[in-house]
Amino acid sequence: MLRALTRHICLRRNQAASLPPFGLALKFRPDLINSFLIDSCSAYETAVLHGRAASSSAQGDAQQRLHAAASDYGASVVGTPPQGLAQATTASFGYQDVPASEKTGLVGQVFSSVATSYDLMNDLMSVGMHRLWKDKFVRELKPFAGMQHLDVAGGTGDVAFRVLDQITQLEDEQQEQVAANVTPAGTVVVCDINPDMLAEGRKKAHAAKLDPQGLDFVEGNAESLPFPDCSYDAYTIAFGIRNVTDINAALQEAHRVLKVGGRFLCLEFSHVTLPGLKQIYDAYSFNVIPEIGRTVANDKASYEYLVESIRKFPDQEAFASMIRAAGFSNVRYENLQGGIVAIHSGFKLK
Repeated sequence: MLRALTRHICLRRNQAASLPPFGLALKFRPDLINSFLIDSCSAYETAVLHGRAASSSAQGDAQQRLHAAASDYGASVVGTPPQGLAQATTASFGYQDVPASEKTGLVGQVFSSVATSYDLMNDLMSVGMHRLWKDKFVRELKPFAGMQHLDVAGGTGDVAFRVLDQITQLEDEQQEQVAANVTPAGTVVVCDINPDMLAEGRKKAHAAKLDPQGLDFVEGNAESLPFPDCSYDAYTIAFGIRNVTDINAALQEAHRVLKVGGRFLCLEFSHVTLPGLKQIYDAYSFNVIPEIGRTVANDKASYEYLVESIRKFPDQEAFASMIRAAGFSNVRYENLQGGIVAIHSGFKLK
């Protein structure tokens, strides 16, 4: 009865704005139903309007406020906003707002342009720190013998090769200790939407003489992965998710392809939390990094985009909320270098 009443009132409010209704169920505090209906319906309208005109991260934030409004009144949300309206029509490309349908192509142009100098630029821009961040990232992952691992936006293979190396070492140790019943060999799949980045990764793998049986490169979109449900023990994405058009869709895909008990791990530039560091970091990012790009890669514009994309990415708490909303449990994060980068972690428990 209450659900029907709530849906009816939302419908009446939404008709004026040409928005579809969506159910809310009151669990406690019936004395606050009127206030709850006003707050929750307003939050829903905001969520849908954000979905029409803002980035996917803003839309996700608005939908989180809707759930928070429900929680404040002892209620829960029933159902989800209609997909047709909830999808963003624009997306951020650095500091520009572009049609969402165009962002993937624009980002693709950036990475095709920088692919051959990508690893060198990472060394120069981070003064080699990205290697230490990735080492810690893989230690946090804790690879194991027989692991089926997916590295998304993994292009040149920096993370994937580290994971494969650890899996191989553990499997070699296991074979020395046990003559029979050895765990089936683990595999690492590098998935990236950009063929030029994948080409660089294949070159590196060949040069390093990595076992082709344990490593595969697949061209695919993080928002629509070409893999079956419940396929992998772990999913990593390093310095890639901020370039995705629909981050919420990518997180949902990560949850879909993981096995129950599987782990999601993301290494990404984040928001500086150390007092005094932000001003120094901003000055370096906006003035030095694009000039390094111009000198080394002959491409200043691509590195201006990369710097801007970091500032547009949700902060640590907001991104953690998005991971939870995608269905992950035990979500947490760790800041590195005062929040310049952060490692976010979550588990698929059901």
